[in-house]
Amino acid sequence: MVSWKTEWKKLLLMVLVFLGAFYLPLGNIRFDNALFEAFGLVKDYAREHVLLCLIPAFFIAGAIGVFISQASVMKYLGARANKIIAYGVASVSGSILAVCSCTVLPLFAGIYKMGAGLGPATTFLYAGPAINVLAIVLTARVLGVEMGIARALGAILFSIIIGLLMHLAFRKEELKKAQVQMALPEAETTRPLWQNALYFLAMVAILIFANWGKPAAQSGIWHTIYSWKWAVTGIWALFLGFTLIVWFKLKWWKILLVALPTALLAWGLRGQPMIPFTVGIIGLSVVLNTTDGEGREWFSSTWGFAKQILPLLLFGVLIAGFLLGRPGHEGIIPSSWVSAAVGGNSLWANLFASVVGAFMYFATLTEVPILQGLLGSGMGKGPALALLLAGPALSLPNMLVIRSVMGTKKTVVFVILVIVMATISGMFYGTFF
Repeated sequence: MVSWKTEWKKLLLMVLVFLGAFYLPLGNIRFDNALFEAFGLVKDYAREHVLLCLIPAFFIAGAIGVFISQASVMKYLGARANKIIAYGVASVSGSILAVCSCTVLPLFAGIYKMGAGLGPATTFLYAGPAINVLAIVLTARVLGVEMGIARALGAILFSIIIGLLMHLAFRKEELKKAQVQMALPEAETTRPLWQNALYFLAMVAILIFANWGKPAAQSGIWHTIYSWKWAVTGIWALFLGFTLIVWFKLKWWKILLVALPTALLAWGLRGQPMIPFTVGIIGLSVVLNTTDGEGREWFSSTWGFAKQILPLLLFGVLIAGFLLGRPGHEGIIPSSWVSAAVGGNSLWANLFASVVGAFMYFATLTEVPILQGLLGSGMGKGPALALLLAGPALSLPNMLVIRSVMGTKKTVVFVILVIVMATISGMFYGTFF
């Protein structure tokens, strides 16, 4: 028997799709440009972030699920963990990663699924992209010392306060989680903690140095580190290979078969580091997938995170690019509207800056030159700080993935908390500066 209620819904959907196609405003300059910006942002994201940022982050997240025991995660970040230790570890762990709001997602998903409490997990989720030492230093140099200090203090306090408020908002669920965790047996460890720590340090170092951005100054410590970034990345990759052979019992000849062509390509193609990096990633994937036990489990866990997160991210980037464009370019929403809406220090200006910042995608460090241009166009200092506190920690792609990890209700509460606190901080800062 046909359900006409269901069929009418299908018909309505077909009609809406037809009308959208029939009246598609192709030929309109702004619409065509917005389409170009949408796919331009996806292209930029694919080139700049997928290989160097997301894929290493997927491997780290997969390793968390396989090599870090659930008992260890719950001991330091679980619902029953000491709150000072849990929130301290979460905020510090996030601050060492110079990553954007999307790259931190696989790591957040990893610790949350392993039993981390909602509060510490969301503290880590905010702290990863927000408490970025490089971004804070750049903010102080370009936008002024007081703005840099305000951003640093605001981000540190935000990460902990948001985590605590998330815990309080869902405390009944967290209490049930704590009761379940009490009944779990203590997991057996296959290797000492220090070995796991060095193994994760190697992967985090690869992630950080492979994404080390070129500084504006042509001298100094940051420029020196940048000039040696790929050499340092290679050294950490060799150390990772050593740990996989000695501590994780992978076949030495398999690691050698990956390391040799990667090293030769890195030497022969010194101006094109993406090629050897890609070869190394593919080789590691093949090695893990052909190794029984922990190796295949690691690859399977990594692939699981990639399947869950990457499609949502790319779809979200496409929509964000269509609406707001790439940095320095316009989408369907004119930038003049944005600039006009964020002048002064009114509640509306700060709220608008927080909302736009929350939905717009910022690659790591790009928020600083964008704000420099907006401030020059009349943006108030309060709304500028509000955007700095909401923007790097959130984005539309980020929200889509968070929803798939912890559900709609928790995601909505998290986003609202970030926007509200960024708005209040912006108004407070704008009043005194």
